[in-house]
Amino acid sequence: MKKRRRSLEPTWTYAYEIVPPQAEERLGTIKTLLAHEHWDAQRGARTWVGRVVLEQRVTHILVVSDGPEQDREVNRRLEAALRELEVGFSITAPLAVVEDSTPASATELPGGVGA
Repeated sequence: MKKRRRSLEPTWTYAYEIVPPQAEERLGTIKTLLAHEHWDAQRGARTWVGRVVLEQRVTHILVVSDGPEQDREVNRRLEAALRELEVGFSITAPLAVVEDSTPASATELPGGVGA
């Protein structure tokens, strides 16, 4: 079995939390902004992607980025768009995520072969 090398560079994740939760129809501008920023990051060979997650008690905007900085231009644009919607929001601290690209075998997974 060929082993893949573990990525040494972490990606970072953080979330904007919007309370009270918002209807999907209100977030069209936010979704467009997130898609545009993702496209810009890809063009620049960077990592940045944001996704809206709707829940009953809170709406999340989950962000995965190549760095922990939360004072980038994208953050300022996103926060301005949220203020324009007149919603309350907070932002979580960034969390490093180190990707392990080594695939698990079926015997290592719960309920897998040999379990």
